[in-house]
Amino acid sequence: MTLSSLLSIRPGITALVGSGGKTTAMYTLARELSRLGRVICCTTTHIYTPSHLPVLNCFNEEELRNMLDRYRCLCIGTAAAGGKLTAPLLSPAQLAAAADYVLVEADGARGLPMKAHRPYEPVIPAGTSQTILLVGASGFGRAIQETVHRPERFCQLAEVSPATAVTPEILASVLQMEGLGDLVFVNQAETGPAMGQACRLAALLPCPVYAGSLQGGDWTCLSSCGAAGTLPLA
Repeated sequence: MTLSSLLSIRPGITALVGSGGKTTAMYTLARELSRLGRVICCTTTHIYTPSHLPVLNCFNEEELRNMLDRYRCLCIGTAAAGGKLTAPLLSPAQLAAAADYVLVEADGARGLPMKAHRPYEPVIPAGTSQTILLVGASGFGRAIQETVHRPERFCQLAEVSPATAVTPEILASVLQMEGLGDLVFVNQAETGPAMGQACRLAALLPCPVYAGSLQGGDWTCLSSCGAAGTLPLA
């Protein structure tokens, strides 16, 4: 089964937040969805300029439509320092009007597998119809201070010290207190122990939880896959 089918990705704007594989998930979904319609990849924060997709920096909807007719899938954004792209000049509504699917990396985690969020994060675009929250299973069993982006915020929410090892129970409490995401995808679950940790997390959350390896192209549903709704604020 494709990732887009498993996660029931709908036409419109889909935001990817959290940590541990957002960029890989975005490009995996883009590749699959481009067989069904026109796809835009972009960010509301910063991403590295991709080498495998046409990249467009424009403020003209007609130009965007013409490029989508030609390529079906492209990345759009504004050039930033360090070979990166930031948010496009066109609004989310304009992007959604031009493409069937708009995939937005709406968060940053500095390459760490887990994250807590400050009040201004994530930067989810207006009109988003689905938000996917990613976490990296490689963070389980490691100290918060070495595996979590915004560790001070994570510790504040979980009421633990920075040296505390991340468990599914601690992570579940933080995720529910933040209340982000319509579903959770646990990436980097490539071994039996990692999948076991993901299953423990799934048992603690009220939303659908999926797990697997985005790099390996292997994924599955762990819980409540037919349920709708979001992580509730505690």
